[in-house]
Amino acid sequence: MPPATVDPLSDPALLPPPSDPGRWDGLQRLRQARFPLEPWLRAIESGRLSPEADLLAVLVDRLDAGAVVRLLRWWWRQPQRLVCGLAAGAALPARIARLRHAAVATELRRGLAAGEDPALRTVLLPLLGHQRCPQDFALLRRSSLEAAPAAQRRAALEGLCLGLSAWPMAELRRTLLQLATDLDVTLAATAIDALARLPRARGPLLSLRSRGLDPQLTARLERRLASLAPSRLLLLVHGRSEGVIPAELHSLAAELEQRRGAPVLLQALTDPRPVALPDDDRPLCLVPLLLLPGEHVRRDLPRLRRQLQARGGLISLPFLGSWPSWQRALAAELARLVAAAATTPSPPPLLLHHPLASPLADRYLAHLSSCTGASCREAAYSSDRSRADLLNHPAPVLPLTLAANRLTEALTPSLGAAATPLLQRPALRQVLLQRLEVLP
Repeated sequence: MPPATVDPLSDPALLPPPSDPGRWDGLQRLRQARFPLEPWLRAIESGRLSPEADLLAVLVDRLDAGAVVRLLRWWWRQPQRLVCGLAAGAALPARIARLRHAAVATELRRGLAAGEDPALRTVLLPLLGHQRCPQDFALLRRSSLEAAPAAQRRAALEGLCLGLSAWPMAELRRTLLQLATDLDVTLAATAIDALARLPRARGPLLSLRSRGLDPQLTARLERRLASLAPSRLLLLVHGRSEGVIPAELHSLAAELEQRRGAPVLLQALTDPRPVALPDDDRPLCLVPLLLLPGEHVRRDLPRLRRQLQARGGLISLPFLGSWPSWQRALAAELARLVAAAATTPSPPPLLLHHPLASPLADRYLAHLSSCTGASCREAAYSSDRSRADLLNHPAPVLPLTLAANRLTEALTPSLGAAATPLLQRPALRQVLLQRLEVLP
């Protein structure tokens, strides 16, 4: 009887070595065949088979999480794993640990915790980021910022970039902004690119213009900003009779349009004419510059949103008075007024507002009072007695109105400069401009 032929695919030891011309044919047969994985894993673990790159390329699609962990643990035990003589072994983690699985992530963390070798960390940090486990953000962040070899810091940033959607967004933005000003230009350039990939990227990128970047980085920053064309803004304001819009709002819109390089439209709620929008496909961002949750916010604004949404491509923001940044700006303005008054003891300042009548308005006013330290008072500006009370009030008074209107006009004879509307106060105007400039 003729001797039985031995199928080389059934015995890993029969795979021709890398220098053998027959190895390519053997690997192609292996790729196309169904074969048990266990003998190949044991052959690698026992040292009878070297995990060369071409073999790993064939095996990787067959590896489950358990097999990946086994091979990683074998790799940890190799004393010369990062020496050129074992170059194929050094590439093993990067080739097999792309499988996203909790067990693989745990093993990568174990390898990072056990190894202080910068070369080892450079291999493992991107793989850990690829796992996209939120708990790993702190390690990747720290490794990208710490004083360490450049390759290791870049590897940590690569890990952050591979898992962008998994990390806490606010902390990720702060980290990337810090890295964007790093002395390592390669690292900083990568951070700028990563910032541009985040939602609402224009604001953080614009803030880098004032950081004194390297000229190469400045050019890169401007390219990224150019690729993020800003939307058109529709500023919704209260307006005066027949839709007249006060001059300070026109001035705000003109400066904002220049800063953004995109159209800024104004629409008054008192204007009987429908909103006139350019006939193009650019997205529109609706910004209600309304300070209180009155009838306009609760009824008119939702109706206008529905009309604009029918046209498509609408970004709609909450009313201005609900923005925490605006509330902080009001608190800062009131603090400046209190400091300038320098009365002892100083009673709480007053915020004067239009009449409101709803449970929502009451809750909002209580919140506004809490975060600004001011008392909120309804402005009965048609009453001479009310104006006299305000004239004798020992604390600063601030009308809660953006632009000149009947309230500020009624209060000016008794309060003088204290009746100045908010947009005529430089600090508040600047805060609003900055917040509007960085909108999508």
